[in-house]
Formats: sequence, C-alpha cells, structure tokens
Amino acid sequence: MKSEILKYLSKYTKVTNELESAIIKSTFIESFKKGTILLNAGDISNECYFLLKGCIRSYIIENGEEKTIEFYTEEQVVTPFNYGKSTPSNYYLECTENVIVSVGNPKLEKETFLQYPQLESLSRVIAEVIMAKNQDSFAKFKTSNPEERYLNMLKERPELIQRVPQHQIASYLGIKPESLSRIRKRIINKK
Repeated sequence: MKSEILKYLSKYTKVTNELESAIIKSTFIESFKKGTILLNAGDISNECYFLLKGCIRSYIIENGEEKTIEFYTEEQVVTPFNYGKSTPSNYYLECTENVIVSVGNPKLEKETFLQYPQLESLSRVIAEVIMAKNQDSFAKFKTSNPEERYLNMLKERPELIQRVPQHQIASYLGIKPESLSRIRKRIINKK
C-alpha cells in the first residue's frame, strides 16, 4: 500500500530515493471496518488520512437530520477542519466501506518536515491543488440546480452511485431522496 502513496506523489514530483525512504519511514497504514466513526462531532481531531482504499463520508447532524458534506475515495486526503487545533469538530467522519488509510498527525508531520524539507514543500503543492479543486467544485455546486449537480456528480464521480446509498447521495446534493428519484427518472426518460 505504501507504493500507492509513492505513485500518487509521483504525479507532483520526481520521487527520489531519499524521498521514497522518508515516505516509507513516516507512513502508518491502518484499516477500518465499514461503519467505523473516525471522528465524532465534539471531538478534537489529531489525525488526517490519505485514502488508499474505500470510502469515507463527512457529515453533520442538523435538527436531527444527517447532512452529507463530502465523500472521500481513493487517492484523496481527508483533513478535518479542526485538524491539529484544540477546537472540537462540528462534524463526523464515517467509513461507508471498509477502508485502508495512511494516518498522519501533527507531531509526526512536524518531525518529518524538519527532517525532510522537500516533503513539506511537496505537501504545500498538493494542498494548493486540492484547494483549487475544492473551490472549483464549490462554485459549480453553488451555481447549479439539483439536476445539474447530479449530472456533474455522474460525470466527475460516477463510482459514487454504486458505492453510496441513495439517501446519502441526495443529502450530498442538498435534496431529499424523493427529489433524487424524480431527477433520475427525468434523465432516463430524456434518453
């Protein structure tokens, strides 16, 4: 599984022997079963994750109803909003499938970055790419109607349809499950 991390990083930089060695030494792989809650609302977050296999969902509970914020799948970084801070989380992280992740924490990151400055620079580059993608995704979401959101999800992340329950997809799109059913029927009838 560590080779998956190296493959991912090679998209952004040439992975030298020194960098490969640093990554292998500082990488801790863990597995979690489907249904595991990695973070509860109210908890302090001292772990971030690089998803090697599986799916993690972030959500909040508002007025007794779960509202899905994001789905994370292979080769995505899951960094809670309050990661490394002493403030409690407002949301949950749940494994919607069995997952395998590389786990990081602020102390390990600090030690690793001091020892391997190239890794810190690389992390910043990746963070900038992720932030740009998130801003683009957010803008598309805010400027589209529910049907357009669904069609965009089918285009950008079609695997979610097979991997995530319909009610969670509806929540992610900001609609009720019944509305998602109507949208799906309309799309099928257009074909």
